[in-house]
Amino acid sequence: MQANPPRSGSPVQNRMDSACEMPVRNATSEEVGRILERSKTVAVVGLSDKPDRDSHRVAAYLRQRGYRIVPVNPNVATVLGEQAYPRLREVPVPVDVVDIFRKPDAVPEIVEDAIAIGARVIWMQEGIAHNAAADRARAAGLAVVMNKCMLKELRKLDS
Repeated sequence: MQANPPRSGSPVQNRMDSACEMPVRNATSEEVGRILERSKTVAVVGLSDKPDRDSHRVAAYLRQRGYRIVPVNPNVATVLGEQAYPRLREVPVPVDVVDIFRKPDAVPEIVEDAIAIGARVIWMQEGIAHNAAADRARAAGLAVVMNKCMLKELRKLDS
């Protein structure tokens, strides 16, 4: 006999909703390469000002490689010498890639913001995947990369 599924809104259901999914459909290596070659401006959502955090290390590497970094984090004023913005919708420059360093349950809202600002790519870092949000982004014309690190993917291009 099968147990009843958790009710929507229940604590068990909420934990299930925020758990990392496996990507059902993801960008190919060729698509990732094209994204990295054609993109210039990366809004890093959840960029920390702490140098020991993955988001900081990845953003610093991207900057070193010539990408323009736009920090998006309501808890910091500047990161890596760049003004931070509390929300993606407040970023005043065109954005190519929205690089997400947030929990999976935050992804749908970030995708909606990325669509609203005209971003071209949603990139969910390692450990982050949200298939429904990815489908929404693709339906709006954005490319989607899930569960991959931009730094590691750039290093693969170099080898």
